[in-house]
Amino acid sequence: MNLPFPNIWSLIDRFKERCRLSGWETCETEDWVRTDDGKYHNFLWTQTIHPSTFERIVSNHKCGIRRGMSYTVVDIAYIAWLFPERPPEFLISQVKQNPELKKKTAIFDLSSVYSGEKVCRKINKTESIVFKEFEQFLEEEWDLEFKPVDKLPALTT
Repeated sequence: MNLPFPNIWSLIDRFKERCRLSGWETCETEDWVRTDDGKYHNFLWTQTIHPSTFERIVSNHKCGIRRGMSYTVVDIAYIAWLFPERPPEFLISQVKQNPELKKKTAIFDLSSVYSGEKVCRKINKTESIVFKEFEQFLEEEWDLEFKPVDKLPALTT
C-alpha cells in the first residue's frame, strides 16, 4: 500500500489491531501485546531517554497493566523501543554489547522513515514473534526496508 506513514501512536494502534485479528490480546490504553503462550511484548516509544532510565526499564522486566478497575504487575518477556528520531548512541552500544539484553530488547529507529526514506534501522535479535510480526507489518503496509541500526549515516552538525 502507499499510505502516508503515521505518527508513532497511530502506528502502534494499527499494529495492535492486526494483533487482535491474529487472536493476541492487546490493550486500548497501553502498548503491549500478550501472545497465546502468555508472554507480554511491550512497545515503548520516546524521543530521548536518560541512560539510568533505560537501565531501570530493561533490568526490571515488570509492567503494571490495567485489568478492569485495578492494576496487575506482569513480567515483560520482550521490549521494543521505537524512536521517531535517531536513538542515543549509548542505547545502541548497550544493547549490542550485552548478549542477554540483545535477546530481550529490540530497537526500531524510524527517523529515516520520518525523513522521507523507506528505511527502518533496527536491532532485533529477540525471539519475539510479535516483533517479527511488527517488521512484517512495516514491510507490507509501508514497503520499508530494514538495515542494521549500527549502519547509521554520520551525524551532520
